[in-house]
Amino acid sequence: MALAATTEVVLGSISFGIFWILAVFPAVPFLPIGRTAGSLLGALLMIIFHVLSPEQAYSSIDMPILSLLFGTMVVSVYLEKANMFKYLSQLLSWKSQGGRDLLCRICIISAFSSALFTNDTTCIVLTEFVLKLAKQNNLPPKPFLLALASSANIGSTTTPIGNPQNLVIAVQSKISFGKFLMGILPAMIVGIFINTTILLCMFWKSLSSMKDEEEAVNEAVVDGEVLFHKFSPARMSHHSNQNSQVEVGGDEGEKNNIQLSVVRETTIMVGHDVEKPLSRKALFLKGCVYLVTIGMLTALLIGLNMSWTAITAALALIVIDFRDAGPCLDKVSYSLLIFFCGMFITVEGFNKTGIPSVFWNFMEPHARINHASGMAVLSLVILLLSNFASNVPTVLLLGAQVAKSAAAISPATVPRAWLILAWVSTVAGNLSLLGSAANLIVCEQARRSQLYGYTLSFWSHLVFGLPSTLIITAVGLPLINC
Repeated sequence: MALAATTEVVLGSISFGIFWILAVFPAVPFLPIGRTAGSLLGALLMIIFHVLSPEQAYSSIDMPILSLLFGTMVVSVYLEKANMFKYLSQLLSWKSQGGRDLLCRICIISAFSSALFTNDTTCIVLTEFVLKLAKQNNLPPKPFLLALASSANIGSTTTPIGNPQNLVIAVQSKISFGKFLMGILPAMIVGIFINTTILLCMFWKSLSSMKDEEEAVNEAVVDGEVLFHKFSPARMSHHSNQNSQVEVGGDEGEKNNIQLSVVRETTIMVGHDVEKPLSRKALFLKGCVYLVTIGMLTALLIGLNMSWTAITAALALIVIDFRDAGPCLDKVSYSLLIFFCGMFITVEGFNKTGIPSVFWNFMEPHARINHASGMAVLSLVILLLSNFASNVPTVLLLGAQVAKSAAAISPATVPRAWLILAWVSTVAGNLSLLGSAANLIVCEQARRSQLYGYTLSFWSHLVFGLPSTLIITAVGLPLINC
């Protein structure tokens, strides 16, 4: 595809540029409107500038992807009500053997949870608890936060419902849930092992800190209790830095005493709720949530339509709950769905300018997946674009082109090309703090935590993220097959 008219190229590029700036930096001083409004602004400009007609804009919105995303979010809300994420949190602390054991558990549980419940959800519900465990064991939070975010990204590569870009790839490629899972699973397992090894090597000494007597005594008061962060889907708007630093005491000793007091009160309250016996109706509903979720995963594995399967599971849970679904539906991140609508239109308009096609025509001869050098070039392009333009827009921009290039080699290589795109675009999120929403969620949750506040800086993440991303991407590529 050749470049469009000069006016269309310039105006389309301006529209996409505004979308990109607000998606990556949602609180820029000259227009601090956030990601969701930024995506709608980019879409509107594409129509105002006549890059797309209103009909073309509407047709570019991918309803199967939005339906699958909505359905999985509703199922996640009901799983939270059934204490699924609380049980995952308890697995982290159950008979823990120290800092290194805890780090390994975080990597494994984060990866498993992300494959089934998305990486963003996993990071939302586990960050606060990971901070609590680090504090109780007198360990630095940094390695555990890095483990949580990076393993969530790696684990989410395994299934179409693990992250938004996988949803896009699964719907556009029509690869079944089972083939997607088996195609990436070996690479994911090896990737988690390498990721854990890198973290252990980098933080071996700091993970062996011992608790002093006072902390051991204080921990005995709250041992066995779980601070659980309630599920609240990630919003696409930007959080202000205002009030991010919470002071709870004057000197350090007083601060620790107040924190421990709050922890005792909170955990005693939570413990009381846990010990309260559930009614038969509550037990029945809880069991139904797990059965419906298992049924949904089974239906996905046998190849039923993913979007309608997720919607069916969500509606089944709403009907079984037999009460007003408003409070549960309120927890769905509608801002994320709106963000996707705007992004679909904006990316479609940018594709129509011809710039992505011209770029790919230049790179394609050097980025074919039938030889090692081509795989390396393709992976580098995906990795850089995923960190520059974010992974979902990268998949939307490159997906069809990568599949077309693979089809020219052999139709049998097309599914593998899609899975390579899924693998690299997701693992690329570990490169920098801005590489994925999961990283930003962990960073923001940790920074805003009133009891265990910790700031994970861009550079401290990059020191770990750069080698980890390059090694895991390279080692995983030969293991991907479909």
